Amino acid sequence: MAKESFDKEIQFLRMLSLTSGAYSRKQYAERLGISIHTFDKTTRRLKEIVQTVAEQQSAPEQGVEIADLIRFQYGDSAEPLLLFLYRAKSMKETEVQRLSVILHALQDEPLTAMELLDACCEGMPEDMALPDEKTIRSDLKYLEEVGVIRKQPGGRPYRYKLEQDALTELTAEEQLELYDFVDIMANTQVPSVQGYLLRDSLKKAIAASYPQEAMDPFIYKYHYYSRILDEAHLYPLLSAIRERKRVQFIYYSPKKPSSYSSQNTNPLFERESGGRLNRIIPLEIVYDHQYGRWYVIGYQGRRRFVKFRMEGITQLEEQDDIEEKYMSRLKQEWAELSRYSWLVDTGQPVTVKVRFFHPLHNERNFILDRVRLQGQWGTITPETDESFLYEIQVNGTTEIKPWLRSFGSSCEVLEPRRLRQEMIQEWKEIAAYYEPVRENVQLPDDDEAE
Repeated sequence: MAKESFDKEIQFLRMLSLTSGAYSRKQYAERLGISIHTFDKTTRRLKEIVQTVAEQQSAPEQGVEIADLIRFQYGDSAEPLLLFLYRAKSMKETEVQRLSVILHALQDEPLTAMELLDACCEGMPEDMALPDEKTIRSDLKYLEEVGVIRKQPGGRPYRYKLEQDALTELTAEEQLELYDFVDIMANTQVPSVQGYLLRDSLKKAIAASYPQEAMDPFIYKYHYYSRILDEAHLYPLLSAIRERKRVQFIYYSPKKPSSYSSQNTNPLFERESGGRLNRIIPLEIVYDHQYGRWYVIGYQGRRRFVKFRMEGITQLEEQDDIEEKYMSRLKQEWAELSRYSWLVDTGQPVTVKVRFFHPLHNERNFILDRVRLQGQWGTITPETDESFLYEIQVNGTTEIKPWLRSFGSSCEVLEPRRLRQEMIQEWKEIAAYYEPVRENVQLPDDDEAE
């Protein structure tokens, strides 16, 4: 199937969500590394996609804008940004038409590849090229891989049937319970794009039996737009790890002024890309719950083990195969190196010792509950009625520091001394932000005021 690049649209939407439309057209174009003309063309294309999705969902409102996808009121939470890209751009128009005909033909009875070829030749629009047998078999393989159809038992020629037993064998009440479960998991767990797609399919299947109110019992506020946007690269990378493939991509560091560069085919207008070409053997995907970021860990020759934030990856491509033994050895080396990584840090191991204070006048000790839940392999030792000690060995203190800082006055770093001094200095800087702008301001007496 076509795997069109979402790179430009992803970076566009990420900037839109982060800036809330505060940039001008010129500033957007400079940050994206494209011309203003390309920026305007991308904007028009995204608006077309929004309108197309609204029509597909039979949305009553007209004039839907891109900005409508990004809303910050809790009770008015919008759809995840990447989802409408998957709906409208994941396949070429000819593939959409062809797959629609195939699935419609399989509604009534199982059919062979040749019978489906005949159905496509009859059902395709006149202005579109007719498929051949190889194309149909490729479509059937794709539909079988994603679980939409299944091959029936028996010899050749194989017959294919729609895979919809999960719905046809469930009662209407069971279908609604399944929908509620998928809705909760898609909104609260990672990864989530496939869950949203499954939720929408279930919603269409049970729409005739239940009113809209029954299918929307929960309200969610989506906090990390980048998490969803980066899932465009998540599944190809997971596939490369599973199939032991080397990958190649252009990487834009978060420190760089641009996050994307257009690919100019005219040599007269070629310019240097702001990104860097990288080839790695992907080993692991890590998600940072603290900031909503995805990381890919890989092996890169002389640089050995490297880490990349997924938000900076563009033009991802699979490369050559990797031997199974070599891949296993690299994974073992990384597992040993990252044994004490709070997230992906590979610095020198250091022991962090912290005193946590119990919340005052609160029956539930939510501080202790949170440390138990998020403290990973650290140990907890009761100290007094007012506090407890927490100790953990980690590779460096950079990644654990934001977590400790999030406890505010309920946390006191004891060791190492360097981390303690860093925390003291940071809290002093924060306290300075709240000092009065003017000091010793004397208010006038009542008589003077008169």
